[in-house]
Amino acid sequence: MILGAHTSTSGGLEQAIIRGAEVGCDCIQIFVKNNMQWFGKPYGPDELGAWAREVASGKVKFIFAHTGYLINLGAPDGDNREKSIKSLKQEINFCNDLGLPFLVMHPGAHLKQGEEEGLRRIIAGLDEVFAETVSPARVALEITAGQGTCLGYKIEHLAAIFDGVKHAERLGVCLDTAHLFAAGYDIRTPEGWNAVISRLDSLIGLANLQGVHLNDSKVDLGSHVDRHEHIGKGKIGAEAFRAIVNDARLERLPGCLETPKSKDMHEDRENLAVLRGLLK
Repeated sequence: MILGAHTSTSGGLEQAIIRGAEVGCDCIQIFVKNNMQWFGKPYGPDELGAWAREVASGKVKFIFAHTGYLINLGAPDGDNREKSIKSLKQEINFCNDLGLPFLVMHPGAHLKQGEEEGLRRIIAGLDEVFAETVSPARVALEITAGQGTCLGYKIEHLAAIFDGVKHAERLGVCLDTAHLFAAGYDIRTPEGWNAVISRLDSLIGLANLQGVHLNDSKVDLGSHVDRHEHIGKGKIGAEAFRAIVNDARLERLPGCLETPKSKDMHEDRENLAVLRGLLK
């Protein structure tokens, strides 16, 4: 597994690569715009040039993106849904500008419409986005904790979206260890992890797995609460990550921390040391 962390683009896109390299990341995840705003400014030639130079430096091996948190394709008709679709289209285009292979996205929340209707709306929204964009970058649906009315806390939800969209080849999957655990998947043993991977393979296909978020959990199994913790300091425990980071099926995939951090990012350095200490 290629290990790294989410890093900030504050001060310039290229700073995310510099920050990641400073704490020993081999991969990084970024936001391609402000994650709490609907839309961002198109990149200028100077920004893209600085980004391209840092990418070419080879300081990190793998870079991918995560959508902003406002996007909800499961929303009912209205302003928020329209903005969600437009925002996702813009972020896909930004991924093209930066040469990123995929964009992680939480599937969406049904907002008391019911799971079936929420999934239908997510599928319709993706169909609309895919019809109006051309991109090699996939949208990687992230497994969720199932907090509130959020969909995607079952592998079956993700499979239903794959089965329903017109262009499933533009989709991928991102697993999050804290979300899996909070959703009720007990990954604390190798057998539990293998059960998740086997289920994903049978319903969607392991070739569609794009990456993994490596997070311990502040909350108990099946709590449906999304709270990340440092590796080995949560309810999952460090030993559980041994099977994950050594899984030969994931050898070429990015494993990215999304754990709490301070400005100097020393926590990322410490968490990466724990994970690397588990590698065979």
